[in-house]
Amino acid sequence: MTTKDKRINEAYQILGSLGMPRAQLNERSALCLLALLNLTADKTWLQLESPLIGITPIMDWAREHYDKDYAPNTRETFRRQSMHQFVDAGIAIRNPDDPERKTNSPKTAYQIEPAALELLRSFGAAAWHDNLTSYLAERETLAARYAKEREQNRIPVQIAPGKKVTLSPGEHSELIQAVIEDFGPRFAPGSILIYAGDTGDKWGYFDAARLGKLGLRWICTGRCRMWRCTTQSVTGCCWWSA
Repeated sequence: MTTKDKRINEAYQILGSLGMPRAQLNERSALCLLALLNLTADKTWLQLESPLIGITPIMDWAREHYDKDYAPNTRETFRRQSMHQFVDAGIAIRNPDDPERKTNSPKTAYQIEPAALELLRSFGAAAWHDNLTSYLAERETLAARYAKEREQNRIPVQIAPGKKVTLSPGEHSELIQAVIEDFGPRFAPGSILIYAGDTGDKWGYFDAARLGKLGLRWICTGRCRMWRCTTQSVTGCCWWSA
């Protein structure tokens, strides 16, 4: 493994330790971190810097120092899929030289956050793990925050008295909610919900025992379908009406 590859792998490891989501655990994001620190392969982690740097300069830096040549049309991927999350995680600061600068300004620049800079200077040293623990204790990781936001945005559905499930946010789940809570009681009173699920959790609710008592079995091949239901799989829920 070359020194350049080693530095990229170390940056990848750091991003994982900082709790970055899986979508940011890649070479592109690792190079963004290295560029924010101006950490070329011939430097050590003690020699980190904190330059003010924009997206195109980050890509140029990666090409010059790590031989990673990204196409110009990937600029937005760098911005939206790496640097945006760095800012959300508190790893980087956007436009510290001019906080009023518009987000889409071609002059937009980023800088490593001071506390993150001090932490990363200890990477590879005996104090790294203790410093990392202290750093994370004062911050919620981005992966944890995203998970919490997803949970908060889930749609609650009353499937029976005193029993609820939650579905992934989105119009499809809102339709499922309306079918179960509004359509069912109005147009199929007395019916019993057998299944409700969405693209995020296909088995959000499934009363397999009741289905078996009806002498039916569930067949699922990609799209789950069930016949003799008042509402079929387009809504992601099924009832049985006696």
